[in-house]
Amino acid sequence: MRPLSKHMRSRATFTISLPPAVAQELEKVRKLEHRSRSELVREALRFYLLPVAKPTAGELRGIQKGRAEIRRGDYVTLDQLHAELDRLDLLKRPEKHPARTPARARPTPRRARPSGRRSPRR
Repeated sequence: MRPLSKHMRSRATFTISLPPAVAQELEKVRKLEHRSRSELVREALRFYLLPVAKPTAGELRGIQKGRAEIRRGDYVTLDQLHAELDRLDLLKRPEKHPARTPARARPTPRRARPSGRRSPRR
């Protein structure tokens, strides 16, 4: 690619090749988001080329502390966490009564029949 000069256009054109699966995924996302291929690739490159931030001293201390806890075995697995969250959710959630219909699912009241009688309410 030649360097951009002040007389050249403000964008450079590239031709790339993609594996079919990646091209299909790109097309799917493009249609879903109503964007062009160029827009998606530009955004992906901007994200990829972002400068990597160095961790702060506090973040490094937190990482060291976490690694020490893992070495001591002071951690829970993802399965254990999910099981505990499920258990806590069941404790908070009120028991559902199958005989009761939620208000939003109730049918609207029926209009009077031609004979003037109303249909019984459920």
